[in-house]
Amino acid sequence: MNYILFDGPSRDNLLPFTYTRPVADIRVGILTIREKWELHLDTTTTTVTEDYLSEKFPMVEMEENIMVNASYLPNMQLVEKIKGLKENQAIFKGEDVIAFYAKEGQDDIDFDTYNANDFDGECIKIENTWDIFSKNGAAIQEDFTLLTKNRVSQPIPESNNIIAPENIFIEAGAKLEFATLNASGGPIYIGKNAEIMEGSVVRGPLALCDNATLKLSSKVYGPTTVGPHSKVGGEVNNAVIFGYSNKGHDGFLGNSVIGEWCNLGADTNNSNLKNNYAEVRLWDYQTEGFAKTGLQFCGLMMGDHSKCGINTMFNTGTVVGVSANIFGSGFPRNFVPSFSWGGSSGFTTYLTKKAFEVAKVVMSRRGITFSQEDQNILEHVFEDTKKYRRDS
Repeated sequence: MNYILFDGPSRDNLLPFTYTRPVADIRVGILTIREKWELHLDTTTTTVTEDYLSEKFPMVEMEENIMVNASYLPNMQLVEKIKGLKENQAIFKGEDVIAFYAKEGQDDIDFDTYNANDFDGECIKIENTWDIFSKNGAAIQEDFTLLTKNRVSQPIPESNNIIAPENIFIEAGAKLEFATLNASGGPIYIGKNAEIMEGSVVRGPLALCDNATLKLSSKVYGPTTVGPHSKVGGEVNNAVIFGYSNKGHDGFLGNSVIGEWCNLGADTNNSNLKNNYAEVRLWDYQTEGFAKTGLQFCGLMMGDHSKCGINTMFNTGTVVGVSANIFGSGFPRNFVPSFSWGGSSGFTTYLTKKAFEVAKVVMSRRGITFSQEDQNILEHVFEDTKKYRRDS
């Protein structure tokens, strides 16, 4: 069977992260949503997403297909139900369609003609940006169980101070010495060739993905994910950092999501709690206003390729778009549009020519080419977000 992951109605709720990727390629837990589905289904998947993303993330359609809503994370019960789908059958949870069978070229789907099966089991749904960090603990636990089943961890070096070693799994090539790991509150997963430097203190759940690094004397509270090739220092609490991003120095990051190819300058801090303890509101790209999150703790949402200078301070509930460059004293406003250049004293437009020059240099340092596909995506984002930028 051919499985295709589609963005679904939550796509716009997950901006700015879905400006540059399908919903399926959001990382939550240890793995991306796509990686989870592919492991459960034991096959590759393709994607139905925005037209401008489809060159980089194409769809492959076959004679028989099962379409899966990428906002839903797989588990064994849900996957078993999806694998059993037949022609004219769909799986719903409430009003949401989770998956449905489709023939090649079947463009007009009328669910009134389908046999609807309700899924009454438990499953995790990622429908808002803050779900990425607030549901990260449950996602780490599910991924940990999936990845470590019937496998044996590499031995934990004796120099480390360990609590609940049965909840720690170390992949080949990982390095850790003279660190404190407390996995009593949730699992700690250390990926291939990852490193935890001396003096670091970690409370699980933690996902330290392949080739990621916790720098000297880092303090990490779970549930936290450090994506592949990312580097983290200072204090981090309940954050998800996608791949190839750096928070390499002291400073606090809490209840936050950081995209790919981001860099937080030394002593960058974010607030994750308002002084009056009120509910946090976040910028909503659909209403073009600030929407309630239902959360008391909510920090920074930063899209791909964005960066901030040393000593940057972010207010509670700040949303930064794609390819923004923030610097200077004071607090920048709590919505920074994509391709903005500046800080609390005002912003100008960050021209694509300059942004692309930086992206090429940054990505080449990790041996990755800034492709024409990448450039086309960012050019589309630049045009699509013009309405939010007001040079001041």
